Amino acid sequence: MVSFVMEKPHRMSESQNVVVSEAARSIIPNNSSAPPGFISISKKKLLKNLEIINDGERINAWVDSMRASSPTHPKSLPSSISSEQQLSSWIMQHPSALEMFEKITEASGGKQIVIFLDYDGTLSPIVDDPDRAFMSSKMRRTVKKLAKCFPTAIVTGRCLDKVYNFVKLAELYYAGSHGMDIKGPAKGFSRHKRVKQSLLYQPASAYLPMIDEVYRQLLEKTKSTPGVIVENNKFCASVHFRCVDEKKWSELVLEVRSVLKEYPRLKLNQGRKVFEIRPMIEWDKGKALEFLLESLVLNLTGFGNSNNVFPVYIGDDRTDEDAFKMLRDRGEGCGVLVSKFPKDTDASYYLQDPSEACPHTHKYFAVNGFLHVLTLLKTNSIGDEFLATIGGVETNAARCVKRMYNK
Repeated sequence: MVSFVMEKPHRMSESQNVVVSEAARSIIPNNSSAPPGFISISKKKLLKNLEIINDGERINAWVDSMRASSPTHPKSLPSSISSEQQLSSWIMQHPSALEMFEKITEASGGKQIVIFLDYDGTLSPIVDDPDRAFMSSKMRRTVKKLAKCFPTAIVTGRCLDKVYNFVKLAELYYAGSHGMDIKGPAKGFSRHKRVKQSLLYQPASAYLPMIDEVYRQLLEKTKSTPGVIVENNKFCASVHFRCVDEKKWSELVLEVRSVLKEYPRLKLNQGRKVFEIRPMIEWDKGKALEFLLESLVLNLTGFGNSNNVFPVYIGDDRTDEDAFKMLRDRGEGCGVLVSKFPKDTDASYYLQDPSEACPHTHKYFAVNGFLHVLTLLKTNSIGDEFLATIGGVETNAARCVKRMYNK
């Protein structure tokens, strides 16, 4: 057995901390006495103390990340964008997708536009109870019209069945559980020729029993934490902490990690006020987008050439960044971030949060407005009343749409 040499700055009581000096890197035999001013401590005890310190640092890092995951939390805004000038700079780098609508459609260059949409925070507002994240009837009508004009997919962390019960549109593609559960339109519902309707892909099917087991353990482990909601999303488990007191966050991290330590084949990710427990496989929303694009390209064109399609991905969560990055890396289509506040992103444009979509003042800043304009341009059904409405809200966007409509 060996001992590490520790610095002894003064007489210590049992409650005082031990300070490790540079000399602690030297190992002395157990039967040797420590030099004057030093004490001996066993290697096992030292490593245990260091492990506690490191665990504390990791927990603090998780808590900081949890604070940053909330777009309304004051600490979520980095200092680099705190001033009005820097905010304007961010908007110049990520302009409104509606403001730049003409540029986006010109970039599509006559290609087949395909639409990919996150659900929570994009088609529905973020709410305290994830089981009540209902999309509005107006948004549903817009997405239904959109699917008539373009192949449309929902890409979400929710399980496929649950998001389908929210959306209730059989003509869409669905990629649930962060893309680990992919399904094509129901038979007979797709309005697009050559679209494969039997598409089904589940790259993590072997993990289903493990996820069920972890879900039950998380329910039991976190039941004493007020406000926590544990959700089984089939191929991943979600721990929502939106309604958990911030003082309890450190405790919640410990609870979740205590369950996960027994499952080395699972990994812990974080979204907007939610922990996601997923299989340790190379799969995310970016991979799901890539898979769907390849499937759509083959079905729509008969060739595996993605140059024939123009993908538009709209999402609000940090998990959507994998999809934004994939599009940016491939130089295809565009990513649109949905957010009230500027944040680091690989998206090219932004739209306001759907909760800001007030029918009279903000509708056409938000997602519904952008999708609505897409469908109206496709069907050539833009009227003077619509142009006057958006003209009263966003003049530049109205001028852009008028120019396109009058071509």
